[in-house]
Amino acid sequence: MGDTHGERRPAGELEAGVLAALWAAGRPLTPGQVQEALGGALARTTVTTILTRLYEKGTASRERSGRGFAYLPTEDASGLTARRMHAELAKDEDRGAVLSRFVSQLGDEDERLLRSLLDGDGRPS
Repeated sequence: MGDTHGERRPAGELEAGVLAALWAAGRPLTPGQVQEALGGALARTTVTTILTRLYEKGTASRERSGRGFAYLPTEDASGLTARRMHAELAKDEDRGAVLSRFVSQLGDEDERLLRSLLDGDGRPS
């Protein structure tokens, strides 16, 4: 399950690579096609395991393709990041403190963007 040098990579890194391949394809991919898109460095069984985990997390959907499945991401990169941010926020009982700390650490441009979005115009200023 490691790379060609026998070192294990973090699961998040592998998932990110598989998602990047799915996003780049813009169409459903089988595990074999994902493996090819990743340059063949991962075993097909590893790719299948990662795709199954993404499906179980709701990050990918799947459809029948022959005897197996072809996979699609359920959202784009921005949507996935937003979902992760919500999950992190939900882990803390004091949401106000978390949001306050988050906002206090924003740069000027991000603060303007967030303010614009909160003001309801729905687009960056």
